[in-house]
Amino acid sequence: MAFTASPTSLRLPLYGSRIAAGFPSPADDDIEATIDLNEQLVHHPAATFFVRVQGDSMIGAGIHNGDLLVVDRALEPRSGSIVVAVVDGELTVKRLKTEGEQVWLMPENPDYPPLEIRDEMALHIWGVVAHAVRSF
Repeated sequence: MAFTASPTSLRLPLYGSRIAAGFPSPADDDIEATIDLNEQLVHHPAATFFVRVQGDSMIGAGIHNGDLLVVDRALEPRSGSIVVAVVDGELTVKRLKTEGEQVWLMPENPDYPPLEIRDEMALHIWGVVAHAVRSF
């Protein structure tokens, strides 16, 4: 089933001042511009999809349980990319590691072992993770 979406624009205010993560600073009331999250997060609309994370194998990469991933199929998966992959029918998000012909899917949590892709395993890369969106 193909999903066709009509592009929408939702422009929200972007304030010119940065937010202090240390000591508080006076806030500016000046709006610098507006920002459209579609423009910021989705660079290839026809090749982009969203998926919600379940589990904690990628916490070292800043990807947590419940995060929403923006996955871009137009990006070329390279060694070091975080990818959404299907391994023997199981969907996973891991860091891709390649050395010559050898391929691994690497977790970013020491509690999980690397997954070496062997000849008898079916691997399909669905796309490269472009962004992770977290709700608190």
